[in-house]
Amino acid sequence: MSLQTTSGQTKSGSGSGTITTKDGTQIFYKDWGTGQPVVFHHGWPLSSDDWDAQMLFFLSKGYRVIAHDRRGHGRSSQTDTGNEMDTYAADVAELTAHLGLKDAIHVGHSTGGGEVARYVAQYGGGGRVAKAVLIGAVPPIMLKTPANPGGGLPIEVFDGFRAALAANRAQFFHDVPAGPFYGFNRPGAQVSEGVIDNWWRQGMMGGAKAHYDCIKAFSETDFTEDLKAIDVPVLVMHGDDDQIVPIADSALISIKLLKKGELKVYKGFPHGMATTHADVINADLLTFFKA
Repeated sequence: MSLQTTSGQTKSGSGSGTITTKDGTQIFYKDWGTGQPVVFHHGWPLSSDDWDAQMLFFLSKGYRVIAHDRRGHGRSSQTDTGNEMDTYAADVAELTAHLGLKDAIHVGHSTGGGEVARYVAQYGGGGRVAKAVLIGAVPPIMLKTPANPGGGLPIEVFDGFRAALAANRAQFFHDVPAGPFYGFNRPGAQVSEGVIDNWWRQGMMGGAKAHYDCIKAFSETDFTEDLKAIDVPVLVMHGDDDQIVPIADSALISIKLLKKGELKVYKGFPHGMATTHADVINADLLTFFKA
């Protein structure tokens, strides 16, 4: 149950819960603390648990922190339909309306960055959104297309993802975090077996069909017009050694499309830098939130 405060913020004592969307999908969410809301949007194929380091940090700084499991992921319904960006954004709109959020900051990593761009562009008016952050995010478009010939990755890369998922999802979901996601395949990397195991755990909680469909959603969705439409301040954070979402095809293009964008590039940081370098990322997020 959400309670309105005199400042226009909302507070909740629910801790966690679920909402049921218009199409009957159950969306799991966490909702901790009081103060200005910060909504975290996770990457593929993970869950809200991927934000533990950020949720605890910003809770301690006096923010109300919220994260949900995208449909088909984590503890939400294992949907066989609606696994695309328009529906993902609509789900977020239903969640934020349920929680009564105003003046919220939306933070998205990877696929979640695409979800943030689509949500803020389509539903962010009326004082709902104050700022946004894109971390290692997929916009404007990951796929090399006739309209995007100079950037992006060939379709064969994503076909390979689909083939690996269909053939042996459990092994695929070990190999991704053990290798390129956190940069653990780089010489001298400090490998964390716990981080790898936690990625695998989150991935295997979700539905194979939804995860399969989401590869198309994160690779083929064009967010160019979404980025152009956003009129709140946006911080774009990207590691220059991101092996999952190459910076040249994403952040370096996105920043040119945003009206009020700020770009921070992190030398040598991997795709999963919010986990491997949480202290650096959290400090920079806090500075942006307070600005």
